[in-house]
Amino acid sequence: MPESRVVLVPPARAERWVENFSARHGGCALAVRDGGLAGAAPDGSLFTAGLPFGREYAGPAVIGPFLAETPPPDDWGVLLVRKGGFAVARLHGAAVVGSKVGQRHVQGRTKAGGQSQQRFARRRDNQARAAYEAAAEHALRLLAGSPVLVCGGDHPAVHAVLEDARLRRLAAAVVQPWLAVPDPRRAVLEQAVADAGSVRMTVTNA
Repeated sequence: MPESRVVLVPPARAERWVENFSARHGGCALAVRDGGLAGAAPDGSLFTAGLPFGREYAGPAVIGPFLAETPPPDDWGVLLVRKGGFAVARLHGAAVVGSKVGQRHVQGRTKAGGQSQQRFARRRDNQARAAYEAAAEHALRLLAGSPVLVCGGDHPAVHAVLEDARLRRLAAAVVQPWLAVPDPRRAVLEQAVADAGSVRMTVTNA
């Protein structure tokens, strides 16, 4: 059975991407399906284009109107968290108006047993908690009131940050898709911002 893969395509390149797909596979018939724009080629290859920021598409089966719904919101944010690191950005459209990237040391696992292992486990938990608290403080400062939030990193780590009672409204603003990212650094945050605004192509080649 053919396997599907996901390709993130910037909106400015999405029309050319569809044209190239059609050229490679002998044509492409477009249809609107499950909130996205689907393409089916004569050789059995398929793709589904999903809008960014959790939006669903219900317009005509034409790439132009689909891409007209890809611009970023007027006000939105990005929150990336992994154990020991976080990145936060507030954006107005495509412009970053505030950001913070931070690292917190979280001790690695130990092979020691007994009480030593328990001490290491407690220390790791305390260090991770401190990292999540720092991320929550910056999320509160930069993202409070944001109507749209894109998240990425470790699910448990992000959830731990958003469990802060002060971030309840922010937690309700999270949209799909989730971003898979390495340890957050400045370059990782910049790429995450680009990925958040990209068209999500789920491709199955026959």
